[in-house]
Amino acid sequence: MLAFTKELWMNVPGRRGIVSLQREIERYVDESGVQEGLVLINAMHITASVFINDNEQGLHADYERWLEQLAPFNAGGDPAKGGYLHNRTGEDNADAHHKRQIMGREVVVAITKGKLHLGPWEHIFYYEFDGDRAKRVLVKIIGD
Repeated sequence: MLAFTKELWMNVPGRRGIVSLQREIERYVDESGVQEGLVLINAMHITASVFINDNEQGLHADYERWLEQLAPFNAGGDPAKGGYLHNRTGEDNADAHHKRQIMGREVVVAITKGKLHLGPWEHIFYYEFDGDRAKRVLVKIIGD
């Protein structure tokens, strides 16, 4: 069994953003030599996510609106009036923790005949919720 590990470093300017990881993951699969196996892609920070969905800008905008409705940014809100308790620590990113929980921390994709085995519209993304600093994504490939 082969094992291959890489780390992608991300620095998304601004607070939030979606970045395609597809080409980098495909390149790592090729580089690994694995023909049959699995690839784990994991956001290694508690305010970022990795997800798979359609590569369509309208959907990405919908995610922004939907997540903001579910976990709105609230930098200084009073916890007694619905503000985030986490932000009492001096942080302003409680919403980012919630958004990450909703979108998930990782994906696992099958590798078949040396290629990612994805559905016809599936695409791999990194989603930053508290950006403008360096964060990493773990890529772990195992198989034969």
